[in-house]
Amino acid sequence: MIIAIHQPHFLPWLGYLHRMAQVDAFVLLDHVQFERRNYQNRTMIRMNGAAHWLTVPVVQRSQQERILDKEIDNGKDDARYWGRLCATTLQHVYGKAAFYRDYAPALRPILETRHARLVDLNQATLDFLRDAFGIRTPLLRSSELNVDGHRADLVLEICKAVGADRLLAGMGGSRGYLNADDFARQGVRIEWHQFQHPIYPQPGPQPFVPGLSAIDMLFQVGPRLLERLQEMKAA
Repeated sequence: MIIAIHQPHFLPWLGYLHRMAQVDAFVLLDHVQFERRNYQNRTMIRMNGAAHWLTVPVVQRSQQERILDKEIDNGKDDARYWGRLCATTLQHVYGKAAFYRDYAPALRPILETRHARLVDLNQATLDFLRDAFGIRTPLLRSSELNVDGHRADLVLEICKAVGADRLLAGMGGSRGYLNADDFARQGVRIEWHQFQHPIYPQPGPQPFVPGLSAIDMLFQVGPRLLERLQEMKAA
């Protein structure tokens, strides 16, 4: 059984979904510390030819808060409610895109719902993208697995808790602390996710902007491009 583990992100990018599609189960690492200025409460879209942040405002209580406990700052002013403004921004940017009308009606109510917790909003946006791209990989939450530890120890405990013998790890910071030999001695083989970002038509001045939320490609060209990428074998 091969799994992947990642923190829940807001409207994640294509590489996140591609890795999810390559495994038997995907574990949302939701009981670790919330990281400011990361992708847990923000994502990027292309606006006026450049990357632009879409951010979910969160309540700041403690630097030690877990993602699981992080609350959204929904405010009290309906006219300035972040979710409605976000949906309006997406309509302004992508309203003329070929597939916007196919998928926006399902995304808008997710954004306009006043979710209390960030993790629930992220789950809802992820479920939207999974459905749009036809990804059927089961999702698990680390907070429900009764696991503990830090960094590599935590990752290994999660693998053991779900009975995984392979881990499809990302190409980011995890390379700095995951030791393949240590995992192999515990019966878990680490494989490194390989993802070649597709280039697709984006309106406005070039060059192509990679690393945006998956909604950028979904609205512009639909889901079939990622469907083809899902057929790629993990390295």
